[in-house]
Amino acid sequence: MKKNKYAKRYAKMFLNAVGLDAAPEALKELITVNTLMDKSPEFKGLLVSPQFTKEEKKSALKQVGQTLNLSENTVKFISYLSDVSAASALGEVIDKAIAIYSEKKRKVKATVITPVEIDKQYEDRLKESLKRLTERDVDIEYATDPSLLGGMLVKVGSTMYDGSIKGQLRLLRDELIKG
Repeated sequence: MKKNKYAKRYAKMFLNAVGLDAAPEALKELITVNTLMDKSPEFKGLLVSPQFTKEEKKSALKQVGQTLNLSENTVKFISYLSDVSAASALGEVIDKAIAIYSEKKRKVKATVITPVEIDKQYEDRLKESLKRLTERDVDIEYATDPSLLGGMLVKVGSTMYDGSIKGQLRLLRDELIKG
C-alpha cells in the first residue's frame, strides 16, 4: 500500500472527533471496517473508486454502518476519507491513531517472547517491572519461540531487551573476543 503522508493528521482528526474516552471503542469500529475492506474487494472498491458518487458512497456506508452497528462518528470519518481519496490508507490511519492514543494515555505496548508460555503469576510481576522501567502503563502481547534456549526477549516500542540465554552467550562471546 502506498504510504499516505496525511495519515497522522487524519488520525488526530478522528481522535479529536470521538474524544479520548470513546477512542478505544471507536478504534475497534475502524478496525472492523478495515477488516471488511480487506475481505471484500467490492466494498473497498466502493470506497476508493471515483466511479461512485459521494451520495452513493454515503448511502452504502450508512447501510453498512447500521448493519455493523457503527457509531455516527465512525461512518462520517470513513465517508470523509472516501471523499478525500484516502480510504485505502485506513490501516495506516488506525496505526497512527492507536499510537497517538497510547501516547496521550501514557500507555506503551510491549511484546514478550519466551520459549514456553508464562504463568499468570509471572505475567503480573513482569507487567509491574515493565511499568516501573517505562514509567507508563504497559499492554503486553505474548509470543512463544521454541528456538530460545531460556530467558526472554522484550520489545517495548523500538527498544529491545534481550534477557535470553542465547543473547547472554552472544555478549559473553563478544567480551571474550575483545579480550
